[in-house]
Amino acid sequence: MSGINSVVLVGRLTKDPELKYTPSGVAVASFTLAVNRNFTNQADEKEADFINCVVWRRPAENVANFLKKGSMAGVTGRIQTRNFEGQDGRRVFMTEVVCESVQFLDQKTSNDGESDQGNQRRNQRTNNNQGDQNGPGRNQSTNNNWYQQDSHGGQPIDISDDDLPF
Repeated sequence: MSGINSVVLVGRLTKDPELKYTPSGVAVASFTLAVNRNFTNQADEKEADFINCVVWRRPAENVANFLKKGSMAGVTGRIQTRNFEGQDGRRVFMTEVVCESVQFLDQKTSNDGESDQGNQRRNQRTNNNQGDQNGPGRNQSTNNNWYQQDSHGGQPIDISDDDLPF
């Protein structure tokens, strides 16, 4: 019997998405969504959870091109956990949402020069262009530090296609 692992979130990006490429050319974007809780704390203030998200291939490029800090986005995907050795030699555990689709939910105003129809076309492209599921080539390295900010100085990251989630 298999389990169910399904996530649906709506929130705002806490910073601009970070786009990187594997050595074999597969795009991967990471971002964090601030998702408001449905209740207030004792001080009658809304709290938020900050959820790490990752998206692959063509949708990753679309996310990097069209979303920025503060953008409202809806994601569907699954929870994934992994661990690796950090730069300080300690074991790092990571939980993130691997996005199957990302919806751009901000409404564009007329002075932005883009209509709601343009947003709908862009959303459709993001969700329908999942890209080649097998990916080009295989790299046998197993370094999983692809997401660490500034750890590679903008250079291609070293991750095996075997480590990709699909």
